[in-house]
Amino acid sequence: MDKTFYLNLETADNLGIGLFKYSLSPQEKFIIINSTLPSILGYSSKNEFKKLKLSELFFDSKDKERFFDFLKINKKARFFETLFKNKDKEPVWVAITASYINSDKYKYIEGIIEDISKHKEMEEKLFQEMDFLQNLLDNIPDAIYFKDRYNRIIKVNKFYLQGIGLKSEDIIGKTDFDFFPYEQAKKMFDDDNYVLKTGKPIVGKIERTLLRNGTWNQVITTKIPLYDRKGNIIGTMGITRDMTNYANLEKERINMLVNALMVLNKALEMRDPYTSNHTQNVAQISLKIAEHLNWDENRLLAIRLAGELHDLGKISIPLEILNKPGKLTELEYNLIQQHVQNCYDLIKDINFPFSLAEIIYQHHERLDGSGYPRQLKKEEILPEARILAVSDVLESMTSYRPYREALGLKKAVEELKDGQGKRYDAQIVDIVLLLIEEKNGQAFWLNS
Repeated sequence: MDKTFYLNLETADNLGIGLFKYSLSPQEKFIIINSTLPSILGYSSKNEFKKLKLSELFFDSKDKERFFDFLKINKKARFFETLFKNKDKEPVWVAITASYINSDKYKYIEGIIEDISKHKEMEEKLFQEMDFLQNLLDNIPDAIYFKDRYNRIIKVNKFYLQGIGLKSEDIIGKTDFDFFPYEQAKKMFDDDNYVLKTGKPIVGKIERTLLRNGTWNQVITTKIPLYDRKGNIIGTMGITRDMTNYANLEKERINMLVNALMVLNKALEMRDPYTSNHTQNVAQISLKIAEHLNWDENRLLAIRLAGELHDLGKISIPLEILNKPGKLTELEYNLIQQHVQNCYDLIKDINFPFSLAEIIYQHHERLDGSGYPRQLKKEEILPEARILAVSDVLESMTSYRPYREALGLKKAVEELKDGQGKRYDAQIVDIVLLLIEEKNGQAFWLNS
C-alpha cells in the first residue's frame, strides 16, 4: 500500500475495523492507524496508542511468537485469532489480517485488526448449546441419529454407539450400507429419501434389524425431517427403540413419537427458555382444567402434549422478533402468527390417536371469530383448543417476558372475565376462576 493510500486511511475513522501500518525496523513503532484501532482496546487517542509496541498488545506471549513466526514465514496472515490486552490489561478477542513487507531499507507490517469479542461469545454459547444437546441425547435410552441430505450420518447419541458397537469416528460420514445387510440398508435408505422428498415423517415403523453379533431384534423407528430457518429440508432425524420385549406396540409407538417431539422441544428450550417455560406452564394449566372436566387418559395426554408443543413453530422465528421490546411491525406480527402454521405443518401427518395438529392449529382462534389463522367461531373450535386458548392467555399475562414485566394474575383474570362467552369458552373460564379461588387467589399451576 502506498503512502497516499495510508494518508487516506487516517480519515477512515468511521470504519468498524482497525487499520494500521507498523514499522519493524529501523525503529519498531506504529506509523499509521485509524481511530477505530485504539478504541477497540479502550484507548482514547491515537497518540496514546502509538506509544505502544505491537508485541506488547498480545495477552499471551506464545500467541505473540506464533503470530510473528507465521507472518515472517508466510508473509501473510489471514484472520489470525488471538487475545489482545486492552488499556485495563483485560483480554479482548481480535482477528489480525496482515502482510509482512521486507524491503532493502524497511521492514514493516500492514493490515487490519477486528474486534471479534461478540463472535467469540456467540461461538462459546453455541458450543455450550451443542454440549447440552449431546448430553440430552446421551441420556435418552433410544438410538438417536441425524443424517444429511445424502443420508450420511452426521451425529449419533451414546445409545446408538452402544447398540452398533463402534466408535463415533467409525460412524460419522457413513451410511446404513456400511453397517447393515444390503436389503435392510436399502429399506432404511428409501425411508430416509421419502422423508427428504415429501417432508412427511415416518412414525412408529416396526421393523426387524440384524445386529453385528448376528442376532435379530425388533425395533420401532420414527423419522422426521429437519429444516433450516428458511424452511428448507436439510436432513432427517431418527429415533429407534428396541421393543423386542414389549407387547403393547401402539403404546410404544406413541412414546417414541413423543420422545422425538420432545427433543425438538428441548431444542426450542435451548434457543428460547422463555418460550419453553411458557409451554410447560400452559401444559400444566390445560391439564388441570381437563382433569376438572374428568377427561379420560387419552384426552389428558392430548391436552398435555398440545400444551407442551403449541409454540414449537416458533423455533424458526428469529429471537430478535420473538423478544423484541416495543411494538411489532405488521410484517413481524404476521411472522409470529406463522408459528401456528409452522407447527401444524410439522406434525399434521403424524398418526396420533387424537387430533393433536388440529388442536394446536386452533389455539389462537376465538369464539367470536377474531382469532387466527382461520377465524373459526364457536363450535368450529375443538374443546381442547378452547382450553389451550384460555391457558395460553392466562400464562402469558402472568409471566415475565424480556420485552415486558408480568402483568399479574389480577389483569389476566380481568381479561378472561371480559372475554368470557365472547372470546373464551365460558365454562373453561369458570373452571379457571374456581381453581384460582381454591388456591387462595394464587397461580394454581405452580409448585404442584
